[in-house]
Amino acid sequence: MRKISYLLLCFLFISQVHAQELGKVTFKNAHAFGYSMGVGASEGAVAIDWSHVHGLGKKNQRFKIGYGFRFSSYLGSNQDFTTAPALLTSKEEGPQILFSETYDENIDTLSFSSAQVNTLNIAIHLNYSLTPKLDIGFNIDAIGFSFGGTRTGTFTASPQTYATQQKAKPAAFNLLLVSDNDIGSLNSEIFARYWLSKKWAVKAGAMFLFTEYTTENTLTFDNDRFRNKSFLLILGTSFKPFNK
Repeated sequence: MRKISYLLLCFLFISQVHAQELGKVTFKNAHAFGYSMGVGASEGAVAIDWSHVHGLGKKNQRFKIGYGFRFSSYLGSNQDFTTAPALLTSKEEGPQILFSETYDENIDTLSFSSAQVNTLNIAIHLNYSLTPKLDIGFNIDAIGFSFGGTRTGTFTASPQTYATQQKAKPAAFNLLLVSDNDIGSLNSEIFARYWLSKKWAVKAGAMFLFTEYTTENTLTFDNDRFRNKSFLLILGTSFKPFNK
């Protein structure tokens, strides 16, 4: 316990020393371009983004909040997409859905041998600088659109009494709400990032990606929306072109 306390004190001391070097966020150094590659079980994704952040506080602007654009491309094989609307999965809507149970009897499945979804979304960015070289971050898509080719999948109703072939395409509109209230395909990342120089950084973390297909036909429960939730490990880079 004493060792842990000592390490925490050392960390806080070092953080405060480095904080004097953080400085303010300027218009130019607030621009960043990023690339992420995520890998999971029989699935993967790449994302390219631009962001602009604003430092909070007058002196050492450790915390930054901003906005940006992100293009994501998802590819998966033998993936199951399940009933998406919150009113079916949880029998309610709104923020309380975070604490609601899932009703399995309402969950149908649409399985694809190959799925591919592209998104272009406006994203929200949050960063916190631990030291001048090390920061942690979180970002999440807020609104945008998706596109991709039509796929034919195997639809299985619940209870599993029959299966049919159904055509579907990526949901066109994306909107961040809360959990299963979300609409369409949305990407989010949590990461740690280390700046090798004033312009270049490497990052590692996790990607949580919602992808959604809409079937041509309305199926059981008057539903045509099916969602896949992917957890991917990521590696990536960041680039600040205007830093000197």
